[in-house]
Amino acid sequence: MESSRLEAPISHSFTLLFGRDAVEVASDKHIQWLLGEDGEVWVWVMGEGPGDKPYEEISEELIAERARLQAQREAEELWKQKEAEITKKFRDALANEKARILAEKWKVEMEDRKAAKVLEERIHEEFKRKEEEERKRGEEQIRLQEEQRAKELYWSLKQAQLRCQASEKEEQEWEEQLRRSKAADEERSRRAQRARDEYRRHSLRAIQKGTVAGLSSMFQELGQNHEQESRLYHHLPGPGPPPPLAVPVSRTWERPLRPLSREVIVRWFKEEQLPRRAGFERNTKSIAPWFHGIISRENAEDLLENMTEGAFLTRVSEKIWGYTLSYRLQKGFKHFLVDASGDFYSFLGVDPNRHATLTDLIDFHKEEIITVSGGELLQEPCGQRDSPPDYHLLFE
Repeated sequence: MESSRLEAPISHSFTLLFGRDAVEVASDKHIQWLLGEDGEVWVWVMGEGPGDKPYEEISEELIAERARLQAQREAEELWKQKEAEITKKFRDALANEKARILAEKWKVEMEDRKAAKVLEERIHEEFKRKEEEERKRGEEQIRLQEEQRAKELYWSLKQAQLRCQASEKEEQEWEEQLRRSKAADEERSRRAQRARDEYRRHSLRAIQKGTVAGLSSMFQELGQNHEQESRLYHHLPGPGPPPPLAVPVSRTWERPLRPLSREVIVRWFKEEQLPRRAGFERNTKSIAPWFHGIISRENAEDLLENMTEGAFLTRVSEKIWGYTLSYRLQKGFKHFLVDASGDFYSFLGVDPNRHATLTDLIDFHKEEIITVSGGELLQEPCGQRDSPPDYHLLFE
């Protein structure tokens, strides 16, 4: 690209701009701008010019150089320690040998001191040769350690970078799943409130008519069953004793909006999930091999670490009223939230299908993928590794 220079004379002062700050400097010099073919000031953007390296390559080089420099500094420190050890070792050995020679010389009263001197020099040279050999071996050892350390630091920095990226992605996925779960809870609450309001409205109309027949027709409109009709009739005044009614079973506790502690989760599981046979194999009294207790994401990944792609386990969640299905990828893991707060089981945010039991959900996705993009099929269940099993508190 042809270019020219544009000179801008400044008679008294010119302004240097640094960010938002401006500094006026008294000068009578000129500023020359390099111009392009179009007559505008020529601008170069890093990474877009001919021969520029892409950002990813620059990032890789920076990481590799950082690892190399760190390994080099560590190697220098190791060599200082090694060199001091070698020097001390041979200095002490030479001093001991000299003392031994002197002791023997005076002991036998050697007459030929020249021969003793020659012997001492030969021993000294031998020690110097051995010291030099060990020094070379030490340098080679430190060099190999430096290369190995540089590789370790590089992969450590690279893994930290990947973990940071993965953590941001998982946080976004979790927030989206939580948002959808909250929206579903609010919709269920609105439907329940509308049903209660409709029930009260029709009941009031029936009472105003003053007839049981009116109540019956209202129940038919609402699609209520005979038990509800009998329960309402029990509260109406009239001759004769009321018919016997089954006492409804009331809940012994009020479930919080979300799990607050392990004790609350265990209580929820025993009172709401055990009656629905959550965690059991179909039509048996055996606990499913894929079922686990209240374990963390890290524990789940540790259990799946040495298994092949498609391995999976289901663990009781500490974030929602439900479970987490942990899935082994070829490289890495995935974790799917399973909502069990209502009368069905379904994945949050990834699959609209609802299942009557937890086992139904698992068996369904042995044949059908969980997500189109991931193509996850549940293949090999990951069982227990320790004794007692991690779910023992749930079944005590």
